[in-house]
Amino acid sequence: MYQGSRRAVVNPVSGSGDHADYVERLLAGRGFDVERTEGAGDAVAFGRRAVADGVSEVCVCGGDGTINEVVRGLADAGGLGDVTLSVVPVGTANLLAGNVGVADVRSGVEIADTGEVRSVDVGFADDEPFLVSTIAGFPADASLSASSDLKARLGPLAFVVTGAQEAFEWDGLDIELEAVTGSGTERWTGDALCLLVGNARRFVAEGGQGDMEDGVFDVAVVEQMPATNVVAEALGQRLLGQDTPGVTHLQASDLHVTANQAIRFSRDGELAEHDGLDLSVRERALDLRVGDAYDPDPV
Repeated sequence: MYQGSRRAVVNPVSGSGDHADYVERLLAGRGFDVERTEGAGDAVAFGRRAVADGVSEVCVCGGDGTINEVVRGLADAGGLGDVTLSVVPVGTANLLAGNVGVADVRSGVEIADTGEVRSVDVGFADDEPFLVSTIAGFPADASLSASSDLKARLGPLAFVVTGAQEAFEWDGLDIELEAVTGSGTERWTGDALCLLVGNARRFVAEGGQGDMEDGVFDVAVVEQMPATNVVAEALGQRLLGQDTPGVTHLQASDLHVTANQAIRFSRDGELAEHDGLDLSVRERALDLRVGDAYDPDPV
């Protein structure tokens, strides 16, 4: 593969799983060489190979998990700054695509070809990259599982309602958090319901796109509370509000989290357990094609 080439990574089983042939034809017509994933880890390998082959443009047709795998491959090969990434949304949640103004397959393919390029931040959790968010605690695996209807009505609170049943059995996390902010180092210690760290995503009542070019995470620490309160607050859209008691909001470039137990966390939907978390931002480390609805400076 020669310098300046374009390559597309297509996950044929993302979402409804009926898009592969159609999107491959569209991408081939725009000059992309197409590779299909066949199993877990293939997209990571394709990302590594793209760097090794000197590919300059990589389009990912899949959901947030597939995008994350490709970005892991680019990072593993030291090529985050060498490749321009684009996304064609065919997954279940499509959080990254929604936050960067990519609405559907046709617009995704067009943006992959001619869309504006922005240099965006990449988050790292224990040296693993993420573009959207990392969630630790209750319940990490519910962050991407809420229905589209529930997300439309409750935005970023939908995952709390989705996990309401788990809340009644959730004991919380006894954590220590050290955050590097613009005013110095801030610390938080106590029992937390969850730790929410957003890069492209803001965890406040209004939700919406986070600032992907400011070099900091949008962080919310939600204190442990009775499960009935969690569900009631979520339904009232108060849980993550800026002035809600029991919720600490920070903007931080680096976070160090320790706990008295293994932490289960979701990094762009990829689940893992670690004894602690070190999170950091690489400012404007990745070139990403975005749609017209992308806001480089969201309020």
